[in-house]
Amino acid sequence: MKKLIGLFVVLMVACPLGGLVGVAALVTTVARSCGSLVVGAIPDSLTAQTLDGRSVILDRQQLTHAGTIITVGGQTAEVGRAGVVVALMAALTESTLRLLANTSAYPESASYPHDGVGTDHDSLGLFQMRPSSGWGTVAELMDPAYQARAFFGGVSGPNTGSPRGLLDVGGWQVLDPGAAAQAVEVSAYPDRYANFEPVAETVLAALTRSSSVIESSRIVFPLRAGSYTNTDSFGWRIDPYTGERRFHAGSDLAAPLGTPILAIADGVVSFAGQRGTYGGLITIEHTVGGERVTSYYAHIYDQGMHVAASDSVVAGQHIGDVGSAGKSTGPHLHLEIHPGGSSQPAVNAMDWLAAHGAADLTSATSGCPVA
Repeated sequence: MKKLIGLFVVLMVACPLGGLVGVAALVTTVARSCGSLVVGAIPDSLTAQTLDGRSVILDRQQLTHAGTIITVGGQTAEVGRAGVVVALMAALTESTLRLLANTSAYPESASYPHDGVGTDHDSLGLFQMRPSSGWGTVAELMDPAYQARAFFGGVSGPNTGSPRGLLDVGGWQVLDPGAAAQAVEVSAYPDRYANFEPVAETVLAALTRSSSVIESSRIVFPLRAGSYTNTDSFGWRIDPYTGERRFHAGSDLAAPLGTPILAIADGVVSFAGQRGTYGGLITIEHTVGGERVTSYYAHIYDQGMHVAASDSVVAGQHIGDVGSAGKSTGPHLHLEIHPGGSSQPAVNAMDWLAAHGAADLTSATSGCPVA
């Protein structure tokens, strides 16, 4: 996996920045960039949930701005999917992905294309950047592509590290994504960015999802036969931490630490990393029976991830190892199945697997992603 990441970085460095993709081009064509950050057709709307469970509905214009951020990130060496998630979190938090003018501070800002008017000091645009802080001129900051370049910063950024963009923050890759966003934005409310992490991930997955993801030919059980105990805890239950009655969206399969976790179907990894109470989490996008399905595999320990975002996987592939990270009382796999995608409610994973004839394997396949 490290070799693959290294190769990805080399490819990113080798890819010239080229011309930035404009809003109209993003809406009507496929934007090309190095690596896997290729923006496809922009949907009319997208619904996602924040970490605290609030629904967010984004329209075509907001998603077009997200496409600009993704494209610029894909054209900027060393940003990758992780950096784009941080940028989307920041723009979602600061402006809800709207290009905001600020007529009280800069009346001329209304003469540029914009999605509304903000009033926060002299802040402008998607990331609410301030000309008085050195981020750029009014004309520059009313350009979504310029703001994205400024947010990412680095050697190709417009501000040469002052103010500093994400790539100018030493060790940003090991920071919590919310902390990384705060390191650039320097907000008086540093804790608010984390709430938009799942929204950012949903947006990124939706806008970069490959249309060539094939229908999965089979469904398998996520743990090998004889390696687990099925607690089948989907639904209302007494929370083991709080003692309160709460809805549990997953099915818990108790298994020894390090037990191999298998992909339930062919698909593409949309997230692999730490997320709140899930601990180590892998999510995979599938097509099953013509329907999009997202599977979640939670509580994986730190070194137990064997795939990365954008990897292609096959049914039965060893993707991770059972752990007890996050909100967990012991080693187990928390499995969620979301027919319709991650923004849709989970269903009982055990019932879904049974209804789709899941095979109970006795051995795992190779952990190498499909080329």
